[in-house]
Amino acid sequence: MSETSSPQNAPTHAGGILRQLGPGLIITATIVGSGELIVTPKLGASIGFTLLWFIIVGCLLKVFIQIELGRHTVTAGATALETMNLMPGPRLRVSWLLWVWATMFAATFFQVAGMLGGMASILSLAGFPASKTVIGIGIGALTAVLLVVGRYRLVEVASTWMVVAFTVCTMVAVIALQFTPYAITTRHLAEGFSFNLPSSFTVAFAAFGVIGVGASELIYYPYWCLEKGYARSVGPADGTPAWADRARGWLRVLQTDAWLSCVIYTSATLAFYLLGAAILHEKKLDVTNADMIPTLSHMYVETFGGWSLWLFLIGAAAVLYSTIFGATAANTRLLADALQVFGLRHYASGEDRQRTVRALCVLLPVSWTLLYLLFGSPVTLVFIGAVAQGLMLPFLAVLALILNHRHVAAPLRTGPVWRTCLWLSAASMVAVGAYQVVTTVAPLLP
Repeated sequence: MSETSSPQNAPTHAGGILRQLGPGLIITATIVGSGELIVTPKLGASIGFTLLWFIIVGCLLKVFIQIELGRHTVTAGATALETMNLMPGPRLRVSWLLWVWATMFAATFFQVAGMLGGMASILSLAGFPASKTVIGIGIGALTAVLLVVGRYRLVEVASTWMVVAFTVCTMVAVIALQFTPYAITTRHLAEGFSFNLPSSFTVAFAAFGVIGVGASELIYYPYWCLEKGYARSVGPADGTPAWADRARGWLRVLQTDAWLSCVIYTSATLAFYLLGAAILHEKKLDVTNADMIPTLSHMYVETFGGWSLWLFLIGAAAVLYSTIFGATAANTRLLADALQVFGLRHYASGEDRQRTVRALCVLLPVSWTLLYLLFGSPVTLVFIGAVAQGLMLPFLAVLALILNHRHVAAPLRTGPVWRTCLWLSAASMVAVGAYQVVTTVAPLLP
């Protein structure tokens, strides 16, 4: 979406929507991250095909929440944190929900540190002549430099197309799997749609938190809508029919983006899960801190042959670094906004805000690099962030309900079918969160 789009150019049909979206759809919809590459195969390795249904449902449920958060941003021009500050209930300077978010946000630093550990493992396995410690420090320093000097677009384009290629290769691997001893059978699919839950739910819950659109991505998405000019093109809510028409047009853009994205990331997530369930589970391999990358590489080596190890290493490196880089870039802007929302910083101008963002471009890489150096254990670090995101999802679901019922302008109110789907999505997220808490706490009781 062009930053200079005018309200009169709001698209009203699918062809216009796709032309307007251009590369934005590719960049936001096709990148897989640590959830797909690490957590999802680990889940498949742990329990086999049992939760195939859960993976699909987990990806679909979040779209309704994503669209509601985006709807409020497009029509009100509010950032994600400003929207979260609308949550009713106790306030300590800001809404209680923002304090919950701050906890989750801190936990995602551990997740990025785990991805850094994965990158260090990949380069070490590839024969890079340095220790993992030195590699980790080097990646952190490189990221800070690239962000400060503004090379975001260069890294974004290069890593996006590499990740697209890796994702396509992974989907092809699922097809090639049928010509190996690990072929997926109807018995496996029947097991995958038996709608059972494992006795230990933590790995599944971690996957739920980060597959598809994770809690962090749900919070990033409104900022993406703002930066692409959606809200600016709609204009201030003046209650006129022209404003309502513009809003409907741009909401169709948002909805099409969200649903097409869902198709892409659900397909990619399923590919990683099926490979983990078919190969890693059958070989009784677990994705551990010590052998994370060598274990995951079996998904390619057992399918394509030994030559594909390098293909996996290059693709995995692209996935992890694009996620590290993108998450850090997004988090700097999110944290800059948080400082203002919490009343800790007032920006006199746009340049003043940019100075803060540039400072954070150094501070954040230093933070997650230190976490990796202190704790190591990349799988554990990724899981800390993934579980925190899973715990955040029910709160975002409740917020989406409140936005839909209280903050949608009369001409844009949703129909009963959409509202029913939103309620089912929110109720499911709350139920999954409650189930995780109960299954975690129950064993601790006397």
